[in-house]
Amino acid sequence: MTKSNKTKRKTNEPDSAYLLKLVIFLIIGAQWVRFVNPSVTVEIPIPIGLIVGLFIAMHDHFRIDRKIEYAVLLVAMLLGFWSQSGIYLTVLK
Repeated sequence: MTKSNKTKRKTNEPDSAYLLKLVIFLIIGAQWVRFVNPSVTVEIPIPIGLIVGLFIAMHDHFRIDRKIEYAVLLVAMLLGFWSQSGIYLTVLK
């Protein structure tokens, strides 16, 4: 058998699936959980979207380039931090 007969064909995703996956990573990565204590005005942010997004990216069956997924998650995390998006939980003492 020649080398050309042994070539494997890659199954490519449609562009719409690729774009949808990037948008989902953008939305997930922007989620934060913020613990707020109003009496002391202390806020502790935790990037829960980044943690969930990294778990999804590591176990994704139809992977796009992981480096792109990680970059989208990091940009989304920063955008979510600056836009104050996510869940606020009030901690009272």
